[in-house]
Order: sequence, then structure tokens, then C-alpha cells
Amino acid sequence: MPSKPHAAPAPDLVLYAHPFSSYCQKVLIALYENDTPFDWRLLSGDDPPALQAWSALWPLKRMPVLVDAGRTVTESSIIIEHLDLHHPGPVPLLPRDALAALDVRMMDRFFDNYISTPQQKIVFDSLRPEPERDPRGVADARAMLDTAYGWLDRHMAGREWAAGDRFSLADCGAAPFLFYADWTHRIDASFAQVIAYRQRLLARPSFARAVDEARPYRPLFPLGAPERD
Repeated sequence: MPSKPHAAPAPDLVLYAHPFSSYCQKVLIALYENDTPFDWRLLSGDDPPALQAWSALWPLKRMPVLVDAGRTVTESSIIIEHLDLHHPGPVPLLPRDALAALDVRMMDRFFDNYISTPQQKIVFDSLRPEPERDPRGVADARAMLDTAYGWLDRHMAGREWAAGDRFSLADCGAAPFLFYADWTHRIDASFAQVIAYRQRLLARPSFARAVDEARPYRPLFPLGAPERD
């Protein structure tokens, strides 16, 4: 279990999350980028009160959930924008310029819809009983990932980060989504720009910390975690 980043004084922010979840890691990266104090509520069967509080806050039971001085904030992208507005730090995660912010949001949606969504389709399908599996849906998801890798490879030519030369909200999502996508449907060696970008993300201290906190949970990966990363 990851340690609480700050013990005292009790911060206003409480995060309900699990360290192995890609969407939780997305928010953790944003918190770690700016060393934002927060209290952790680990969502696991070992802590029924945390699970009960989480389900009461968000009956859809999707994580992460942030509580900020009594206000409940859901959905990882919205949580990060909330943090950027109400708890800014030295690393702004969304440009103040409206047009530049649209570029960041577009890339955030790209990683969510075309990397994470097909990746999770493949993983969740593997958890179904054999008669209920969806081979055509899985094949379509793999094809979507290959198409997305190809587009991203062209997009990243000459770029350090997803939306330009500054780390942003888009990279917070790209890091865990590409991390697990490569485990699920290997990024082909021909997509050199994507592989290099994934390596830059892994080297980023905020994501490296999230990856290390999640290492004890790797046996939970349904497809089998590779012996790398």
C-alpha cells in the first residue's frame, strides 16, 4: 500500500483510488507533479469503510474520486482541471490560453477514447466466462490500437510531450494508458516515436513514482504482467 504523501496537517484533499488503476494513476501524476498534499483512501477489500464511503460519494463506483473540503469531484480529467484551478503548483497542467488548452484537451480525449478504451475492452473481455466473450469486439479493439499507435507516431515527430513542449493534462493520461496498452497489445517496433514517448513518460518522476507504488499489484493484471517496465 502506498504511504500517505503528507501526514500532518490533514490536507483538504482526500483521494479515493487504487494504485494499479490507470485512471487513478492519471490523477496521482498530477498530484505528484506539484507535490500537492492529499490523504489517500485505498479502495480495496481490506478497507470496507473506504469502499462504503466511496460508493456513497459516487454510486456509479468509478474511481478515482476526489473530495476537496467537502466537494466531491469525479472523472480523472475533471479532477485534474479542478486541481489546476484550485490547487495550482509550479507545473500548470492546462494552458491559460484557450486555444492551447483545446489542443491539450483534444489529446487527453485521444488517449482516453482511442488508447485506454480499446485497451480496457481487451482486458475486460478476458475476465468474462468463455461463452460470453466477444472475439470480434476484441479484434476491433486491437485494430483501433494499431491505428491509434500509427496516428500518434506521426503526431509525436518533433515533439517532446503530447501537446507541445510542456508536460500537461494530456501526458498525465498518456502515461498510464500507453503503459498498459503496451502490455495488452504490444506497440510495434515500427512506431519508434510512440515507444520513445512512452519511455520519456516512464522516466518522468511523477509517473515513475506511480509505477513503483503499483508494482505489488502486478499479479492482478488479467493478461499477465510482462517482466519489464
